[in-house]
Amino acid sequence: MRPSLRFPGLVALIAAGAAAACTASPAGDPAGTAPAVLAAAKAISADSLLQHIKDLSADSMEGRAPGTPGEEKATAYMQRQFQALGLAPGNPDGTFIQKVQLIGYTSSPSAKIVAGGKPVAMRDLDDYVAGSRHDKPEVKVDDSGIVFVGYGVVAPEYGWDDYKGLDVKGKTLLMLVNDPQVTVPGDSAQLDSTMFKGKAMTYYGRWTYKYEIATAKGAAAAIIIHETGPAGYPWGVVRGSFSVEQFDIPSPTAERRVPVEGWITAEKAKEIFRDAGLNFDSLHAAAARKDFRPVALDAKASWDVKNKVRTIESKNVVAKLEGTSKKDEYVVYTAHWDHLGRDTTLKGDQIYNGALDNASGSAGLIEIARAYTKLATRPERSILFLSVTGEEKNLLGSEYYATHPLYPLTKTVADINMDGLNQWGRTKDMTVIGLGNSTLDDVLSAVLTADGRVVRPDPEPEKGFYYRSDHFSFANVGVPALDPGSGIDYIGRPAGWGMQKRDEYTTNDYHKVSDEVKPDWDLSGAAEDLRVFFRVGDVVANAAGIPQWNPGTEFKARRDSMMAAAKTP
Repeated sequence: MRPSLRFPGLVALIAAGAAAACTASPAGDPAGTAPAVLAAAKAISADSLLQHIKDLSADSMEGRAPGTPGEEKATAYMQRQFQALGLAPGNPDGTFIQKVQLIGYTSSPSAKIVAGGKPVAMRDLDDYVAGSRHDKPEVKVDDSGIVFVGYGVVAPEYGWDDYKGLDVKGKTLLMLVNDPQVTVPGDSAQLDSTMFKGKAMTYYGRWTYKYEIATAKGAAAAIIIHETGPAGYPWGVVRGSFSVEQFDIPSPTAERRVPVEGWITAEKAKEIFRDAGLNFDSLHAAAARKDFRPVALDAKASWDVKNKVRTIESKNVVAKLEGTSKKDEYVVYTAHWDHLGRDTTLKGDQIYNGALDNASGSAGLIEIARAYTKLATRPERSILFLSVTGEEKNLLGSEYYATHPLYPLTKTVADINMDGLNQWGRTKDMTVIGLGNSTLDDVLSAVLTADGRVVRPDPEPEKGFYYRSDHFSFANVGVPALDPGSGIDYIGRPAGWGMQKRDEYTTNDYHKVSDEVKPDWDLSGAAEDLRVFFRVGDVVANAAGIPQWNPGTEFKARRDSMMAAAKTP
């Protein structure tokens, strides 16, 4: 499942939301409140939503992993639902399917670490996880020197370089998760908002970036030290993700990542540092300073990763509601159908049902599609419903679409993403991951204001949600993307109850076999939120102008460049 970016003047932006939406929307209905639109929105039903979630998260779906019978069942289900609604095939070839070529890797790793001349016991899944995305049956790294590179970040715009010119070719790199935690001078409790956006994670904090920079530096292995707070999830999530088959998009270079990648528990990392004669805590603190220099440990690592490699043809399911006067322009709704599948190494329940993550978003995609079919007049722009594969494997299905689009990205005006709906009732607010990034927030604010609700920024920006779901694949190529999430101010509940429920889910159910439909679920809030998403899309689809990235946002230059290139003869 899914860091939002701080935006100067955020309060003013939200206050001006309705006015901004009016300038980009059809006269008289800037908030999607026309009677015909509200009537169509009522087609979204909490009962129907629940049934779809139950169907998609049933044990018979086997956890919906790509390349398994669960994929065939889940994608067939999505296609049947779209067809039953009378939607057209979304692929120009006349089908509902975009084929997605993937390489699957099932890794069996072993690790040998000697620190200070002393062997360190390394238990797969308990102390570390490791794998390789190299298309080989076995990847070995022998007696690789271990180097602690702090956060493993090279960020010229912040004057930051954790490598300081050190040659790390062939080395095993240990690195901290998240961005460098730079504090305000004189206040160790406050993060400096001018450095890596303070509390809000940037892409430098994502594990994907850390593997990418290690690859560019020629490292033999990149191992991230797990800490629950900075990572945003407990060790069990890492363990569960690595205990099942991994996937990647085939690359012309075949090996687009460091030979061995993995994670290690903080406790095991401290043991390695201690045996090497170093203090982990003091080096952890030093890593938050610009003058940090990488530290070579008196330690060696050997890795042996045996891989079962296969090539599969996975599927994105695509349906279309054709527009009228601007039918060659598209508003896209996305949700991923996949989850983690089955882990046969577990005792008892082995199926990762993924009810919230993301049977709920997939069900929401169906319900929003149903609402569009109830409109008396189709919107001016076409609507694309995109149910993607491989989100749990690093957003692969949406990345594939963004790099192999079925329709020109210059004609793709927006993406609205759903990844985990609200299962605990109605809220007064709605969270926006990355609030302030684009004018889509203005449209959403106008719709919510009309309903007496408010927009709320991400309450957990340190967890990097903006880079953790399928909207990012669209943003990364320049398409304005909206990632709305559940609110936290629940009607009839005490203050703090919403955050308590979020924390409970992250701790107890996120990427665990326990992510199943619960008896206490109340989808009235989810249905209400989906009606908002439907109305936002309808406003955008009928607006005179198209959504724009706001100045200062990291994706604006990509969109501007793309649109300029399209105008060049």
